[in-house]
Amino acid sequence: QVQLVQSGGGLVQDGGSLRLSCTASGHSFTAYTMGWFRQTPGTEREFVAAISAGRTAYYASTVEGRFVISRDNYKNTISLQMNSLKPDDTGVYSCGASDSGVVRSSYAYKYWGQGTQVTVSS
Repeated sequence: QVQLVQSGGGLVQDGGSLRLSCTASGHSFTAYTMGWFRQTPGTEREFVAAISAGRTAYYASTVEGRFVISRDNYKNTISLQMNSLKPDDTGVYSCGASDSGVVRSSYAYKYWGQGTQVTVSS
């Protein structure tokens, strides 16, 4: 069992930056691929970024070059640094943990954080 607790998020203007963090408790954090997804009303979770146990990073094309995902296995934490934010980045961001090896599908993630709102104003 893995519990995920998120922090960060909030309201920022177009072009601004925010940082999200997700801290895990439980066992075997280092074995999981950790990912970030976002969701807007009426839509399914959309893949944003993920980082494997071996620290390989994956990004959606819409955020590549603007967002950076990282993990600290000593602190059982992953972070998402979001730069050059756009109004289209608005949504509820959730971190997830996957042990399936599948990275970009939310259905592969077994555990989820509580979600945090990110709003980018134009």
